[in-house]
Amino acid sequence: MSLNHYVTLGRSGLRVSPFCLGAMTFGTDLGWGSSVETSNAIMDRFLERGGNFIDTANAYTRGHSEKIIGDHLGRYPSKRDRVVIATKFISNLFPGDPNGGGAGRKSMMAQCEESLRRLQTGYIDLYWMHCWDENTPIEETMRGFEDLVRSGKVRYIGISDTPAWKVAQAQMIVLFRGWAPLVALQVEYSLVERTVEGELVPMARELGLGVTPWSPLKSGVLSGKYTRENAGKLKADRGAWAENSLNEKTYALLDVLQRVAKEQDTTVARVALAWVQGRPGVTSTILGARTLEQLDNNLGALDVVLKPEQLKALDEASKPKLDFPAEFIKGAPVFMHGGVSVNGVSPPVWPLAPKADEERW
Repeated sequence: MSLNHYVTLGRSGLRVSPFCLGAMTFGTDLGWGSSVETSNAIMDRFLERGGNFIDTANAYTRGHSEKIIGDHLGRYPSKRDRVVIATKFISNLFPGDPNGGGAGRKSMMAQCEESLRRLQTGYIDLYWMHCWDENTPIEETMRGFEDLVRSGKVRYIGISDTPAWKVAQAQMIVLFRGWAPLVALQVEYSLVERTVEGELVPMARELGLGVTPWSPLKSGVLSGKYTRENAGKLKADRGAWAENSLNEKTYALLDVLQRVAKEQDTTVARVALAWVQGRPGVTSTILGARTLEQLDNNLGALDVVLKPEQLKALDEASKPKLDFPAEFIKGAPVFMHGGVSVNGVSPPVWPLAPKADEERW
């Protein structure tokens, strides 16, 4: 596979590359990240390789991430129209102003205008609600989305970091009212964070949302730099985001990743990325890179084809504990059609089922 093997995003006609370039690292305003020059070089390399999907947010480096993209791509129509630019709203860049952030109509309209200004473009290809705003009725937000789409300032809409029941509610509202539908869901998803498989991913697949995982390497935990041998000796670049995941279960997973990477003659990071990109429902995985070397290494995951036995080993080493009723539902085929194959599922005979000659009440 390569970056120019495009896929449609969810139930839409928007073509995107199988990896999306995450721009959270664009700008050094927070004391880390990529310089303007390096950010531009990363974008150029990504586009040269065939990538066309870039993801940012109004809050990333206090808006500088959007401006870097605008200066390099947005102000040049010949470049801008060839790229799918996604950005997000909800974060407040105006301390003290209660309407500076959130998903209310006043704030989302203002945030959209500010993003358009920084991106130096007349439209946003994919506009995300960054997370659920419990203080705003979802009907208000979805009507705001509809108005932005009708105005031509937004092409497609998506939702990020929101409970499955709320996303489903939002999608049903817009479908019944004939408004612009959600086409994508952005959630944290990796071999270390798989709990989205309980509700969020099945919901997205059922309702036509393409899944775009963020942090597929779990803040660097799955980058290959952490091993059982150096446990406790390396200071995590992302602090608690990474350190909280460095436990025995993760080290056991890293043992398997190292073995699979060796079998594939590749890197741990590439194996971890290939696993995520191959998951059901996943459309385009978001890659972050602070250097060209990191970008090139991560893009190498497109060449990794995991064998069934390798996938099984990774699945077992990373098996999550899901909320009820996920596990219960997995066992339901036993008492629905035990002993019979339906859609490729062949559960054993239900031990409580009546025998052929037994009386049924």
